[in-house]
Amino acid sequence: MTDSSERIVVWHDGHVGRTDRARVTGGAGLVVWLTGLSGSGKSTVAVEVERRLVDSGRAAYLLDGDNVRHGLNSDLGFSAEDRDENVRRVGEVAALFADAGVAAIVPLVSPYREARQSVRRRVVAAGLEFVEVFVDTPLEECERRDPKGLYAKARAGELSGMTGIDDPYEAPESPDLVLTPADGPPDSQAARVLELISCSG
Repeated sequence: MTDSSERIVVWHDGHVGRTDRARVTGGAGLVVWLTGLSGSGKSTVAVEVERRLVDSGRAAYLLDGDNVRHGLNSDLGFSAEDRDENVRRVGEVAALFADAGVAAIVPLVSPYREARQSVRRRVVAAGLEFVEVFVDTPLEECERRDPKGLYAKARAGELSGMTGIDDPYEAPESPDLVLTPADGPPDSQAARVLELISCSG
């Protein structure tokens, strides 16, 4: 077959099921998706969630947005289309991790609501759990932190398409958990995420 349109793509099931994998990984896999503005604290909370899960004997992996852009998504920019594709690809990887029995922890700005919902639908349709955590830190606080210096560059006109400045951030309408600065430092916020996972698992 030379014509790519004629190729038949078939899903091949293995002989190991999710229950079998869960016995090895310490529990059922799931996707924990943390969304919020740059500087909101998503990655800091996610790192702590991953650490505590692993310490408890549960397999977990951090799929950080910047890390993924070093390899898998290195060909993507920051247009609306590329951002959606970034979310889609990370969502696919997260779903594979969850199917393998791993808790996939995903801190990603993922600014557009429909792209996040698309990932949720894909994960849920696969019979897996998807938990959306909105790290709702006000823009003013994110700008004050500005860990990457992106807001300063955007305000100076040196950077365009900055989420929250000249590109929209569409907050979740019905997240499974909302975290704000009032919820305390990252370790306290991570504890709330872990409590939610425990209750839903």
